This record gives sequence, C-alpha cells and structure tokens, in this order.
Amino acid sequence: MTQNDTPNRPRVFIVMPAYNAEQTLEATLRDIPEGCYDEILVGDDCSSDGTVALSEKLGLTTLVTPKNLGYGGNQKMLYRAALERGADIVVMLHPDNQYDATLVPHFVGFIQNGVCDVILGNRIRSRREALGGGMPAWKYFNNRLLTIFLNLVYGQNLGEFHSGFRAYRREVLEKVAFERNVDAFGFDAQFLAQAIWFGFKVADAPMPVRYFKEASSIRFWPSVRYGLENLRVATAFLCRKLGIRQALFEPSSRDSSTT
Repeated sequence: MTQNDTPNRPRVFIVMPAYNAEQTLEATLRDIPEGCYDEILVGDDCSSDGTVALSEKLGLTTLVTPKNLGYGGNQKMLYRAALERGADIVVMLHPDNQYDATLVPHFVGFIQNGVCDVILGNRIRSRREALGGGMPAWKYFNNRLLTIFLNLVYGQNLGEFHSGFRAYRREVLEKVAFERNVDAFGFDAQFLAQAIWFGFKVADAPMPVRYFKEASSIRFWPSVRYGLENLRVATAFLCRKLGIRQALFEPSSRDSSTT
C-alpha cells in the first residue's frame, strides 16, 4: 500500500513486526493518517491466526518468515526490506493497537526537520495516566527504575526506553549493525544503545497509554529477562566507553562512511 504522493518528501516506510495480530491489525491501520507514508511492511512471524490473510486483504506488503524468528529477528527482516526499497525514514509500529498511530506524521516530522535521528513514543507522561490507561503497576515501577538507570548510563533524558513505537532516519539503520543483535525482545535495548553510541540524536514524544486484552504485552518473567538484557547491554556500553572493544558497537558494513 502506497500513499505518500507529495513531491520532494522523504520516502516513509512503516514496518510492523506481527505475531497473531489478526484482531488488532486493521484498527491499527485505520488510525494511520492518509498520505503520511509510502509503504507499510508487515512482517508475520509464523502467526497461527489469520494475520497474513488479513494483511494481504488490506493491501499491505506482507513478508512471512520461513520459521519463527522472534521479535528481533522479525525486525531485522523488516529493516533490511525497508532499506532495500529505498526508505528514508522508517517507523516501527507494533500492530497491536496499543500505540496511537495518528501520531505517525508528527514523529516523521521531527526526523524530517532534523530535530532528531531517532524518536520513541513515551507512554509515561504521569503515573496517574499510565496506571489509569491500564499499565500494570509492577510494569510501571520496573519501567521507571530501569529508565532512570539507563538515562544515567547513556547520558540521556528520555521518559521511556521501552516503547514499541519508534522512528529512525535511514542513516541510523545503515550505521547500526542490527544483524548482530539478539532475535528476542532484547533487540530494542541493543539497537537504542548502539544508536546512542554512534552519536545519533535520540528523543521521545508523549503519547497516550492504551492497554487492553487484545494488545500484546510482555508477561512478568519475560519482562524480568528483558530488564536483565537491558542491564547487560548497559554494561557492554560502559565497557566500550572504557576502551574495551564490543562487537555490538562496531559499525555495520552498510555504513558508507567507513568505506
């Protein structure tokens, strides 16, 4: 599906890593304003429901993994496809309708206007709003503690590091060696640390919280493992700052500035 016909605008691709998203995909798509993107790529990671059939029915470019690759593996496939198709800005949006997709053109605008190279949706504008929007209390407090720690390590001032709504300038995807990242949920933590290491401008913007039964969400123990992965990545980041080489923070072979 292609909608952005405005001349001299960057090519905007929206990528959706999907797994059993049949119940929420159409609602997510409905919220995306017309004319703000060139193509939507849905990466189906061996869903057991009708995600693929629905995606194709909606006219979306649908990439199906040969086997279950995991959340990170799915993103790798989607980012490679977006770069190959000439994307200038890539928006990663979970198709579970948990994130307000009406904000896509605003996120794109921040990057297009040079405000930042990476932008994340920040669901935590206040404790009352986050908890009132359905975020479990344990998840809220874990999120806050981890975010405070990561801001200290990375020298940032982000309100949230763990959003499933992100936008990247093409150069970020070319520089970051995301293929070296894990195929699981820790992929996002690694990618963000890499982008920060290479000096890209990272920012966030407020967005409402939407938690409901059909929306995907990491359960308690997987969330604990995700938190530990963030700590592991932060440790690697500190080691790299001390001059200890870390493969995670070596530039990608796609990076033209190294050739």
